[in-house]
Formats: sequence, C-alpha cells, structure tokens
Amino acid sequence: MRKARVKLSGVAPEIIDSLAWNIRKMGEKSGVKVRGPIPLPTKRLKLTTLTSPDGEGTQRWEKWEKRIHRRVVDVSLDERVLRQIMRLQVPENVHIEIQIME
Repeated sequence: MRKARVKLSGVAPEIIDSLAWNIRKMGEKSGVKVRGPIPLPTKRLKLTTLTSPDGEGTQRWEKWEKRIHRRVVDVSLDERVLRQIMRLQVPENVHIEIQIME
C-alpha cells in the first residue's frame, strides 16, 4: 500500500501539534487511513560562549539551547488529501516535508 509520510519540524511544539492534528482530521474526513501524529525525539542544539570578549578576569560562560521538535503523520496516498496538505498555511518557523513511500 502506498502512503505519504508528512514530517513536521520546528521550534514551537504547540504549532507543530496543531498542524499534525489538522492533517489527521483532513485524512479522516476524506476516509483514508491515517497514522499519527507520532512524536520523534527532540533534537537539542547547545552553544556555550565566553561572556567577556578578551578573556581577561574571571571566566563566565553563557549557555544557549535550541530544541527542535518533530512529528510524523502517515496518510494513505490519495490525491485529494495531498492537495489539501499542500494548501495548508504553514508558519515560517515550521519545516514540512512530504515523502511518498511504497
């Protein structure tokens, strides 16, 4: 059975969850099989910098962290549902990837 795998990733988990549930509702309304949203492990990007520019005096460090949340939704391949998914209004900070699988 052919299916479309929709991968969502971004910084704000609330926005990603709402998009994933919207995709699920679209699939259920059209009567195709939908699986997900499946949460994937959160990727944590860490950055540590020295606060003083010249390194003189006591060393103080600033620690920054960015978390990237990911969700996967599998939808049975249907042309009407894929068109609806491509018409979704996706915010700037969310990355969406659609992959067709066998």
